[in-house]
Amino acid sequence: MDRGKGGEDMKNRQITQKNLYLILPGKVSRMAAMYAADFGLPIIEAIRRIYNSATYRELEDENSKLWHCGPVALYQTFLENH
Repeated sequence: MDRGKGGEDMKNRQITQKNLYLILPGKVSRMAAMYAADFGLPIIEAIRRIYNSATYRELEDENSKLWHCGPVALYQTFLENH
């Protein structure tokens, strides 16, 4: 059995609204890298646009389950909604 700090069972961890924020920066950073490269934007501007988007508002809502998507799918969703 995989155990984390303090002997917690790693297989029983769930994403909830309370801990979702932990995985969002990684997803946003990968989306921003693609966006900046595709549109010739500074990375900071790409990050700002993503954080201010409808896609991010949906992503930060655990009930949407959008966080299940990988960065490429999230980026495509962002482009479709932007």
